[in-house]
Amino acid sequence: MGNPHILAIPYPAQGHVLPLMEFSQRLVIKHGFMVTFVNTEYNHKRVVNAMAEKNHLGDQIHLVSIPDGLDPWEDRTDLGKLSEAIFRVMPRKLEELIEDVNRSEGDHITCVVTDFSMGWALEVAEKMKIPRAAFWPASSATLALIFNIPKLIDSGIINSDGTTTKSQLIHLAPNMPTMSTTNFVWSCVGDLTSQKIIFEVIVKNNNYLKAADWLLCNSSSDLEPAAFGMAPEIIPIGPLLASNRGQNSAGHFWQEDTACLEWLDQQPRRSVVYVAFGSFTVFDQTQFQELALGLELSNRPFLWVVRPDITQGTSYAYPAGFLERVAGRGRLVGWAPQQKVLGHPSIACFLSHCGWNSTIEGVSSGVPFLCWPYFADQPSNESYICDVWKVGLKFNRDERSGIVTQGEIKKKVDKLLCDENFKARALDLQEMAANNVKEGGCSDKNLNNFVEWLKA
Repeated sequence: MGNPHILAIPYPAQGHVLPLMEFSQRLVIKHGFMVTFVNTEYNHKRVVNAMAEKNHLGDQIHLVSIPDGLDPWEDRTDLGKLSEAIFRVMPRKLEELIEDVNRSEGDHITCVVTDFSMGWALEVAEKMKIPRAAFWPASSATLALIFNIPKLIDSGIINSDGTTTKSQLIHLAPNMPTMSTTNFVWSCVGDLTSQKIIFEVIVKNNNYLKAADWLLCNSSSDLEPAAFGMAPEIIPIGPLLASNRGQNSAGHFWQEDTACLEWLDQQPRRSVVYVAFGSFTVFDQTQFQELALGLELSNRPFLWVVRPDITQGTSYAYPAGFLERVAGRGRLVGWAPQQKVLGHPSIACFLSHCGWNSTIEGVSSGVPFLCWPYFADQPSNESYICDVWKVGLKFNRDERSGIVTQGEIKKKVDKLLCDENFKARALDLQEMAANNVKEGGCSDKNLNNFVEWLKA
């Protein structure tokens, strides 16, 4: 028998593609596996176009694609609509793809590793008698919440469709993040119809999980001891970061602007505010401009990632004269090599949307946070950062306008960077995360156990 051949299939979103791609690279580079990596057709084109080096992944990771059920021009930020299309089309297409691979000369698929949010792929693999693992790219606390849905319904905290009649804060266990019922992972995604669809998909995925041989999580036992204690079936193998290997991450939807690293080289040590809101966050014009003015008011150098689609509508407008006024200390890019940025000695703090990838990247770089969550699991990640780990600060919104004002931004930047305790705790957390993935660490051992199972 040759080396194992993994078929990996992420949920079609940037925050899901990146960690599963890193996991795939680990299996290839360290263990000699072969990986067939399945994106949707829409995302496959984006990933290939964004690669600076087209053969970056070498011969052992084969990028392939299947349709997601939507036409190219349809809105893929409508997650309810996307989820329905995926379930309608992708299971059959995945089965056909596996059959095609197994008919061709070479190694057959020996294991399917699927994102938990694509749980139907576990059923496809079970039907085809292929070993299977589920991969959870976010915090174990969020997955523990999902596992507790039946208890939340029985206790009256949520209704059977995931909705809630009143807002309340809950703790699943001591030393876990605070969660608001109005900010549950399914409760702040799109409109009410989308929220109900997402909730139904999550419940289905809980059932699909019964077919998984392994449940792997991009986190570590030391970062989330209480959550892993609640759900011991979740196996931590993270943080999975290319920077831990001294390499570049792969799977981006936008081409990275690496010139910003040269700009960082010219900035004083621990001086730069790094601002990045991931791949989904969208601002209205008022909030976008207030953020710009807040960065200007901070009077500190900043590196700001401004995606082309970061504001509502077709374009964004900076405040009058903003670009000219900050030209000497502000750098704006469309997409950044984030792990390398966060590891740069000139970075002082990370103003972040608190997506899990960004959270563990900041933690693994020993950087304190300013938290601005947008949706899904980000509010609970903010609670980890500010309430549990105490390595960051939250922003308060103006009671009348509902926006984060420029004055609030300056105030929190100053407060965070003038208190060395935040940096000290961030460095302690960095060491903790590093110990888990180094040779002999808990995550490293778990990953090796999974590899040995595949080879058996």
